[in-house]
Amino acid sequence: MRYRTLGDLRVSAIGLGAMPLSIEGRPDEARALATVHAALDAGVTLLDTADSYHLPGAASGHSERLVARALATYGGATDGVLVATKGGRGRPAGEDWTVNGDPRHLKAAAEASLSRLGVEAIGLYQLHKPDPAVPFEESVGALRDLLDAGTIRLAGVSNTDADQIRRARAILGDRLVSVQNRYSPAVGDSERELRLCAGLGLAFLPWSPLGGISRSSLDGPSRLEGERRFGAFHEIARERGVSPQQVCLAWLLTRSPTVIPIPGASRPETARDSAGAAELILSEEESKRLEEAVERGRAPQR
Repeated sequence: MRYRTLGDLRVSAIGLGAMPLSIEGRPDEARALATVHAALDAGVTLLDTADSYHLPGAASGHSERLVARALATYGGATDGVLVATKGGRGRPAGEDWTVNGDPRHLKAAAEASLSRLGVEAIGLYQLHKPDPAVPFEESVGALRDLLDAGTIRLAGVSNTDADQIRRARAILGDRLVSVQNRYSPAVGDSERELRLCAGLGLAFLPWSPLGGISRSSLDGPSRLEGERRFGAFHEIARERGVSPQQVCLAWLLTRSPTVIPIPGASRPETARDSAGAAELILSEEESKRLEEAVERGRAPQR
């Protein structure tokens, strides 16, 4: 496993997104715990979760409780594992995901997450999404207050634009350490934010990092649209004897030294496969082929 910097911490270059372990289509608890354990065995030291990762209408925190159980039942050392969670979103029954950036809500949500994770302080706490009904500075101010109180050790923001990142930085200073935005071969809307994070030394955590890439070659041949649009990822995967997912994650690591992908997984073998991307070093020729494929794949489809 290779490592990267998040704030003043050294974490694995590939993390694990715990969302698939708790939402619709989630595995049973035994397989979910085995998936987290497989990631830890492979050297993953960054686990990403949120209080809203649960079934619609269910109690908050399913994913956080699951991550806590996985760490408690793991047979190896977990002192170096960073758990990152998020607050500010909800999943009420029969509704879409909601947003609540009220400072009082965020502080109460952080305290509840702290209890579910069973830690003295949350390693990394991120504002899940800006609330258009609440001034952004007020929501980020709640993170500042949580830092000052020792409830959280590090802070981050998610689903934010470049201006919001700068504004959060003005409030939190060096205690702002991460930005978690959607970014993948298919979705490049956060290219500007990725570059800003590189310049500021902020960890950039792409969520849904495999967008545009069809299922892993571990699952057999794919006929999905992604293989047509981003064929170079599949071609290089066949040439290297690895999965397209590994190639995709390895490509993401070349985008910036501050990028730390957090692919989701719901099976142990998938978690291990994703972690293996940290050791896959792309050649200049391969990187060029992938860049060209991304440029073509992101172009408007006719």
